[in-house]
Amino acid sequence: MSATHGRRPFLGGVSLLLLLAVSCGAAAAVFPESTARAIGRVNQHGPFLGVVVPNAFEMEPLLRSPRFSTAKSRLPPYLDVAGKRFRFGTIGEQKVVIVMTGLGMLNSGVTTQLLLTLFDVKGIVHFGIAGNADPDRQIGDVAVPRYWAHTGLWNWQRYGDGPENELALESNGDYTRKLGNLNFTDYTVANKNGRPARSAGGRSNLLNAVWYQPEEVFPASSGTPESRGHAFWVPVDAHYYDLSRKLEGLELERCIVAAGNGTDTATTTRKRRTCLPRRPAVARVERGCSASVFVDNAAYREFLRSRFRVTPVDMETAAVALVAKQQGKPFIAVRALSDLAGGGAAGSNETGVFAPLAAQNAVTVAVELISLL
Repeated sequence: MSATHGRRPFLGGVSLLLLLAVSCGAAAAVFPESTARAIGRVNQHGPFLGVVVPNAFEMEPLLRSPRFSTAKSRLPPYLDVAGKRFRFGTIGEQKVVIVMTGLGMLNSGVTTQLLLTLFDVKGIVHFGIAGNADPDRQIGDVAVPRYWAHTGLWNWQRYGDGPENELALESNGDYTRKLGNLNFTDYTVANKNGRPARSAGGRSNLLNAVWYQPEEVFPASSGTPESRGHAFWVPVDAHYYDLSRKLEGLELERCIVAAGNGTDTATTTRKRRTCLPRRPAVARVERGCSASVFVDNAAYREFLRSRFRVTPVDMETAAVALVAKQQGKPFIAVRALSDLAGGGAAGSNETGVFAPLAAQNAVTVAVELISLL
């Protein structure tokens, strides 16, 4: 993409507001005057590519990467604003600002909006690890979905109602049955006679069903404040996604070396090398989903796969996608698969073993993608 794509003039938008706040002595009500001035100086060197990362263990491999160089001369190495640290530097020829969101949809949405509000950002690359809903994919594979959805916005239907019954406030246009539901009756454990207990109304679970809902979005490009739209599947940027085709065939880590308890003495520690059956691969897939829920349940993983055909299942990406859509910024995400959610050969969740490998693979793919933009 061109260097000027989506660029704001320096004295437009938030930069002008920041300078006005400083000149009026009002900046301290938001953040210190020195911070406002520093933001203004940083934006003189934009635009930047925003790199949004969920957690520290996913960000550390990037900061250690030889492909990343910390800003040294004209830019500060970082700015701390509103509890977030924005790190500046370069990845290849790209000027980047890197920020860690923290866990979950709220943190990732708020952080992404703060990034776009404060800095001259031309696009967003998001990366991290994720659970896997596709049994045909392997731990360590890196998924690059074309669409993302938030699957944590529900209308929880009252007990006794069924698919034929209108949802509360559906007639107002606030809710819909178009995206389908998760019916808890389908997952009721049988009683001692091998049959689920049935209520008089024919429903066998008091939790009944939840119906998936699209998010409300208010696009900045509409020109009309509070002009509501809805979005469930949010596409990544078409140009970014097309470039991701060049990532297929990228060599990724297959083995992890971790400390294990030795058998000679109580204090002996040995290094144990664990390798995956095949070398992980980059996979351009159709869909991924997010919600503020850690999915370690095979039944729900299978439901998400069958209902929505998703591959990565995580806790942040859809929020980043929705904010980018609302603000009209190009966006793409890569997620390395750390476990088969709720399944796999291990008796417990494999993320504890393979998270470092997945995080490194996510960084490898993200850095290569950034160099192509």
